Amino acid sequence: MNHPHPDLPYPAKLAPKTLRIVALGGLGEIGRNMTVFEYGGKLLVVDCGVLFPEENQPGIDLILPDFSYIRERLGDVVAIALTHGHEDHIGAVPYLLKERADIPVVGSKLTLAFTEAKLKERRITAPLVEVKAGMIQKFGPFELEFVAVNHSIPDALAIAIRTEAGLVLHTGDFKMDQLPLDGRVTDLPTFAKLGAEGVDLFMVDSTNADVPGFTTSEREIMPVLDRVFSATPRRVIVASFASHVHRIQQVLNIALAHDRKVAFVGRSMVRNMKLAQDLGYLDVPEGLVVDSKNIEEFGDKVVLICTGSQGEPLAALSRMANGDHQIRVGKGDTVILASSLIPGNENPVYRVINELTRFGADVVHKGNAMVHVSGHAAAGELLYCYNIVKPKNVMPVHGEWRHLRANAELAIKTGVPRTNTIVVDNGIVVDMHDGYADIAGAVPCGFVYVDGQSIGEITESSLKDRRILGEEGFISVVVVIDSQSGKIVAGPDIHARGFTEDQRLFDEVKGMIEKALATAVSGGINGTHQLSQVVRRTVGTWVGEEHRRKPMIIPVVIEV
Repeated sequence: MNHPHPDLPYPAKLAPKTLRIVALGGLGEIGRNMTVFEYGGKLLVVDCGVLFPEENQPGIDLILPDFSYIRERLGDVVAIALTHGHEDHIGAVPYLLKERADIPVVGSKLTLAFTEAKLKERRITAPLVEVKAGMIQKFGPFELEFVAVNHSIPDALAIAIRTEAGLVLHTGDFKMDQLPLDGRVTDLPTFAKLGAEGVDLFMVDSTNADVPGFTTSEREIMPVLDRVFSATPRRVIVASFASHVHRIQQVLNIALAHDRKVAFVGRSMVRNMKLAQDLGYLDVPEGLVVDSKNIEEFGDKVVLICTGSQGEPLAALSRMANGDHQIRVGKGDTVILASSLIPGNENPVYRVINELTRFGADVVHKGNAMVHVSGHAAAGELLYCYNIVKPKNVMPVHGEWRHLRANAELAIKTGVPRTNTIVVDNGIVVDMHDGYADIAGAVPCGFVYVDGQSIGEITESSLKDRRILGEEGFISVVVVIDSQSGKIVAGPDIHARGFTEDQRLFDEVKGMIEKALATAVSGGINGTHQLSQVVRRTVGTWVGEEHRRKPMIIPVVIEV
């Protein structure tokens, strides 16, 4: 458990008619979105997502928000309200419900369908409360109004939260595409209505705050995809997020126009698209989609839609790039990466691109063609929103520090006083009372690592050990000494992995270990722990000076 803000005290007890806001993830990072609102002794959770690991977190599957702040108060949680169905907003819901399964989960139809599929996998049943844009519903002291917003997944919602402390408008992830594929535009009239009522705190998506202008419409990529399909002699393989229903709809439409069959590849892709189709969010023409097991029957006239656009090691595209998937990519195939790069994923993605290119495929990605448009509002759209909503206070959310700061500067340009823009990190507590929002302290808030079946057992020091093992290797030294005289009876036996295979290299240090142990024993040092530290220091100094390396050293001293 780490405390990222030791200079800030733990917050005092919440004063009456005050709303407390604590982000447990999603600030200073893209992912792990989770914000806790507290009023009148009750808690409301908005979003509960995961963060995907970076290369310097070896062996980690997922990173969760830190629930420790609310763990003792799970009985006070009145609802988990979800803005939309992306992993970085719903992926950690099963982990929270594992601790208390009867918390109502609130969201739109598609968001709940994706969430319920995750819960079923873990055999969790929770009360699901379906809401629609325009609905107002009360959960404990919180009155929630749901507002339609446009994003790269259907059915996304902004949430207006009313308490006696004031009105908060949380955009969730959004953009202002004026020609969305499903005709569902961001509901600016309701934003304006809420603005007229008086938004005390506006919590705004920051992901593209440093991108000038307006985000390109989703429709603009159609002609590019059309050209790629026309120019591809063999198969087209499209990698996308398993939740990007709009993008997949475009691929289906173009495949139909080019008389190509479509197969979904990868468990999450097959599951999510079936759900989207069953609920009416994905229009699949009769006979277009075939089982991926039968694609050989259709020769080159197929389009494969798979996961792996972020270079995830176990996703279908990464396995194709490694040559260990039943689908082999080769000359004449075109691979389209239909997504942007999440910061931190650049190396795995470029490795996949290189390997696919080595097999002879053409790889089309955002860097060389317009095959992706963002799902987040750029600076022009955010300025528009600030002018409509005219908030008293602004708290940028969902973004790295550069995004949060850029978003705050946009708010200031539209007339929000600098003192009323709150740019904070995860764990910092913001209290809102009578139209004013201020920092009230900080709570411990770390990374919770999921590693296989273990949750939260891997610490930063475990990861440091893994990095050392991966980069520097390890050396183990076993010495047996006489418990009476302290003389060496056997050893030192030295074994190394990932350092050097040449055992003769260690002859020099064996004498140094014997000498150091003899000196330590004659100086009155005894006990296996102290003597093993002598061995560690001796080997460490030798390796550092002679070989400029810092492997993990594991000394074992046994007394007989």
